[in-house]
Amino acid sequence: MIGNFTFCSPTRLHFGDRSMSRLPEELIKYGPKVMLTYGGGSIKRNGVYEEVLAALEATGKVVVEDPGVMSNPTVEKLYNGARIAREHDVDLILAVGGGSVIDYAKGVSASAWCDEDPWEKYYLRKEMPECRLIPVGCVLTMVGTGSEMNGGSVITNHAQKIKTEMGLDDRGVPKFAILNPRYTLSVPKYQMVSGIYDIFNHICEQYFSGDDDNVSDYLSEGLMRSVIHASRIAVRDPLDYEARSNLMWASTWALNTLIAKGKTEDWEVHMIGQAIGAFTDAAHGMTLSAVSLPYYRRILPYGLHRFVRFARNVWDIPAEGMDPESAALAGLSALEEWMNEIGVVMHAAELGVTKEMTGEIAAVTPLYDTGYRKLTKEDVEEILRESL
Repeated sequence: MIGNFTFCSPTRLHFGDRSMSRLPEELIKYGPKVMLTYGGGSIKRNGVYEEVLAALEATGKVVVEDPGVMSNPTVEKLYNGARIAREHDVDLILAVGGGSVIDYAKGVSASAWCDEDPWEKYYLRKEMPECRLIPVGCVLTMVGTGSEMNGGSVITNHAQKIKTEMGLDDRGVPKFAILNPRYTLSVPKYQMVSGIYDIFNHICEQYFSGDDDNVSDYLSEGLMRSVIHASRIAVRDPLDYEARSNLMWASTWALNTLIAKGKTEDWEVHMIGQAIGAFTDAAHGMTLSAVSLPYYRRILPYGLHRFVRFARNVWDIPAEGMDPESAALAGLSALEEWMNEIGVVMHAAELGVTKEMTGEIAAVTPLYDTGYRKLTKEDVEEILRESL
């Protein structure tokens, strides 16, 4: 039975190859000072920077630039960005980039006017903001995280060896997002594939929980099949617009909370992956791909019904006539074949994880009890060793 829930989606999305033309109508809704946040030089090389500046100039905005957001935004960068936003009293943060830039922008939004240490308050104690938040808008240039339509913000503290998230309520979700698939075509293949697996695993984290076969499960299966199909095309031809647009749209819907409704959710793969990222600074999607199969094989006996369904409805495995465990394992074998086909990282050692590090990584991995089985620290360490 589906439980009680509330669904709210406050983000206004503009999708397609002409979506940038809608940016001025969004900008005029906010005051004159805009903090333009982005990563390295890619948006200047591919022309997106000039398009964004043209829209800002056309709407008479005063621009405060905040470049240099790294792929795993750090707490030091967060503090600096919050200081810039506060000192200039900006009216809008415009994040131009992928999920890391948008995550960072949401973190700055909640931190600029926070009268406590935002790392302690939001990321460690998981408290909600009580201060005013600066509105955030997005121009998406890389897909994977779904950050353009949710309240999550992942930040890394290297000193504490912690990579963790805060979850903002509706006030902190981006107000608008420009989704032009053409902006993703210049993303290097490694990052594209990393993003593809991030999309897929977001769906898995919600799908592999509960046993009631509700509407969310059917939506998840359709999204997974779409990602598999589009990924194969995009890997063969990264410039295929249709494939890249389908991946962009699937990414947004994979983590805007819709398919989580009625589900307990299981985010343990993400917790292990983020812990790896805190030690290695590896690409997020690749940390997930490295540990997914060892994790799912470990919990499969406790969620057998769902893994059989996964084999049948996602991978078209004729489970009828097979014993449930064999059918479920066949589904994971199909997943493994696809992962190898698109070229994700299959072993954590490729990311810099060593046998000696596994105990330390396990020690900082949060353990949840919303999946089919709650892990122990020893379980996590074994999963990490199996992933090497």
